[in-house]
Amino acid sequence: MERFIVSARKYRPATFGSVIGQEAITTTLKNAIKNGQLAQAYLFCGPRGVGKTTCARIFAKTINCYHLDENTEPCNQCESCLAFNESRSYNIHELDAASNNSVDDIRNLIDQVRIPPQIGKYSVYIIDEVHMLSAAAFNAFLKTLEEPPRHAIFILATTEKHKILPTILSRCQIFDFNRIKVRDIVNHLADIAAREQIAAEPDALNIIALKAEGAMRDALSIFDQIVSFSGGQVTYANVIKSLNILDYEYYFRLTDSFLENDSVSVLLLFNEILEHGFDAQNFIISLGNHFRDLLVCKDQKTIDLLDVGEGIRLRYLEQSAKCDPAFLLQAIDICTQCDVQFRSSRNPRLLVELSLLKLAGLTAEKKKYPVNPSETTAPAAKETPGKTTEKSVSDKPDQKQPAGKKQIVITSSSSLSLKDILSTGNKATGKSPEGEEDADNAPVVEEPRGNENEAFGEDQLESAYREFVQQLKSEKPRLHSILLSKKPVLKENFSIHLLMDNETQLEDFNLNVKADLLNYLRKTLNNSAVSIVTEIEEKESPRRIYTAEEKFQELASRNPLLNRMRKDFNLDFD
Repeated sequence: MERFIVSARKYRPATFGSVIGQEAITTTLKNAIKNGQLAQAYLFCGPRGVGKTTCARIFAKTINCYHLDENTEPCNQCESCLAFNESRSYNIHELDAASNNSVDDIRNLIDQVRIPPQIGKYSVYIIDEVHMLSAAAFNAFLKTLEEPPRHAIFILATTEKHKILPTILSRCQIFDFNRIKVRDIVNHLADIAAREQIAAEPDALNIIALKAEGAMRDALSIFDQIVSFSGGQVTYANVIKSLNILDYEYYFRLTDSFLENDSVSVLLLFNEILEHGFDAQNFIISLGNHFRDLLVCKDQKTIDLLDVGEGIRLRYLEQSAKCDPAFLLQAIDICTQCDVQFRSSRNPRLLVELSLLKLAGLTAEKKKYPVNPSETTAPAAKETPGKTTEKSVSDKPDQKQPAGKKQIVITSSSSLSLKDILSTGNKATGKSPEGEEDADNAPVVEEPRGNENEAFGEDQLESAYREFVQQLKSEKPRLHSILLSKKPVLKENFSIHLLMDNETQLEDFNLNVKADLLNYLRKTLNNSAVSIVTEIEEKESPRRIYTAEEKFQELASRNPLLNRMRKDFNLDFD
């Protein structure tokens, strides 16, 4: 039976051209070799599994090759290349700094550097995880790193560049390796699957690439794991089962339930997810990412930001067409707040369930007060003499509202650009695109009611006002405490005056509560003529008792001769 070799070793790149996702770095190294501009020390830094050590080995092999080809790649035929391929080369020395981090280890390395290579031009010393060296070892290494023998080249590799001394960094050429793109990982995995004659679905490979988080070595390890689990059938179902990943289908079903305001189905689905062993915090984070993906699908220019397989992409496009941008922005905000509060919560499950119920309730108000012109229908009615009939903003200019009724309709743009989406979301939350909110221009959606406005007194106003303030206690406790101490004053023409203590309170009230309070009072008091006026209360400064000296100085400022008289007669203030 042939010995099994993991894919990360079996398909490890042997040339610069076979390195995935690091074209800028490989091109720079090849040009340096071609032009003979080799530095004495290099620092390769970046995340794990992106090709740092691999590029270091290829670089060491290439600079010692006797017969480079026209693409500055090793020939694999000379003695130096053959020795490297057979792991018997004495020109390349690999050192693990995690286990050789003392001063004595570095001194042994310095003694070894003095010996010239037996075959080839250079002795290359690859020190992996160099940040694990002690401070004393770094200091002992400084002089040799700055002025090594002509035949010695050092390549340092690390995942934590910030832990390396600045004196070491200044002596090296630094190359920052990037995380490998999802598409590059998917293409490489598909190529390996074809070579190994393994059936692999594109959506399954995409899940593996996302799970690897830009590390090719991790992706290959996961790929081997899935192949062993599934018996050579790398399918989407096998991948999510093996890696314990929540199926996309749950997020699509949850979103449909949110749009239908079906809170019962939402809670049952969440319970099913927990029974499968998934973490609640990871779930709410992934749900927020799902809403983000739906949002980027609203614009053709941003669809490329969606890192999913083709089959899942079609599902996203289909569902995003049903979602309003304002709903998606509010949903992302709710998920983010839940994630922030999760660690400090003493009942995390209840916190997530409340957030899910809030998401399901986002569409409830829209069903009660339709704001979409295409959904707004009004029965035609004849105009009644003596009464005004206002037209609804709709696609049909001839369609009229019933006599004596008003309806304010908020129209939404049909454009799918992100600028318009963000603008729509800001309007839904009461914020202007510039970040400043204008409460006076905020849309007020009212239920249709008759022309007759009922009169009301101070007691009715006070009662309705207190009921509204009590509703703010849970969601807006700060505003609740502020408004609780205020007393509304009824003026002429049903104008209600409220006095605030300062500018901050006034702005906070206008931005967050004024429109809701106005709607509530109009509905509760059955009077559409109600208006709210807010002002800052003018407070008289307390009276101050002046001293005799202060009184004299005030009088002297008006009549300077008093100072002369005080000096002439040697008068005292007392």
